[in-house]
Amino acid sequence: MRQPLVVKFGSSLVADDDGEPRWAVLRPRAREIALLVERGTPVCVVSSGAIALGLRRLGAARRPRRLPRLQAASALGQAELQRAWDSALAAHGTTAAQVLLTAAETADRRAYVNVRSALAELFAIGAVPVVNENDATATDEISFGDNDMLAAHVAVLCRARLLVLLTSAEGVFTSSPGTSGATLIEDGVGARAAVFGAGTALGRGGMASKVGAAELASAGGIPAAIASGTADGVLPGLAAGEAHGTRFVASGAPQSAFKLWLRFGKQMAARVRIDEGARRALVDRGASLLAVGVHSWDGDFIAGDGIEILGPDGTPIAKGISALDSGEIQGRRRNAELVHRDRLVLL
Repeated sequence: MRQPLVVKFGSSLVADDDGEPRWAVLRPRAREIALLVERGTPVCVVSSGAIALGLRRLGAARRPRRLPRLQAASALGQAELQRAWDSALAAHGTTAAQVLLTAAETADRRAYVNVRSALAELFAIGAVPVVNENDATATDEISFGDNDMLAAHVAVLCRARLLVLLTSAEGVFTSSPGTSGATLIEDGVGARAAVFGAGTALGRGGMASKVGAAELASAGGIPAAIASGTADGVLPGLAAGEAHGTRFVASGAPQSAFKLWLRFGKQMAARVRIDEGARRALVDRGASLLAVGVHSWDGDFIAGDGIEILGPDGTPIAKGISALDSGEIQGRRRNAELVHRDRLVLL
């Protein structure tokens, strides 16, 4: 089976200003998705829009600020969102599946593997998973922040051939599209120099969020593209390697599923600063991190927690899973392994 294509749709593409599905976007993109699946390329959709579609049923005109009301809008709109994708894909003989995630699922190794296996099975039977964050249960502490980041995590999780972040613009521009002198940035390397505008009123993300998500995917070995969600043929074109929007090449070396999860999925409980000798041991010799090399840490943690490892200058150099409680670093456990090299990934 081919590697899947992960396609993210923002709220402004999914719902119109009246809180209705934007069929003029969903139907042609669903036709392209069905065509790709028919030709043997699995597709995973990451779709925003539940809150935007739920506002009308909630009787609200704007995105709520209070978390309970926001969660209520999401719960009301999620059913509408899934019905929209069911209808759009079914018109082309393709089945949609619903997958709701929180960051907790990617932070737990067993849940991470289960999600990956479930997606693989859906791909195998020709279904299209429609993924969204479970806003009704997510909190700030276990949230992806926005669906751009969720899409990047999903792309890394299922080792996608390409992450496509669809937006209302053609890609990343040097300044807000429509302003004098604004030009499309085709190479993602220059995207960070762009002047980003605000996100939409109904969504959480913006172009800066999309660039960050594309860079995350790129670092995980997944190429990415930010492109127009209203352009005809955009998905088959990107899948065929055509130039659309702003492209980010895969800059990270291929890594095992465990290393990818540790780098991008596992939540970090604390940051640990190490001395120069420990840094050389990790980076130059591929050794484990011993407690004796730890200079300081910024919070308590226990064995099994994820920790971000900083060099002597405070620069993050690795992430790992601690084998000790923070209280054991000093004293008689000073020469013990804090992080074994097999449970560590260099950044």
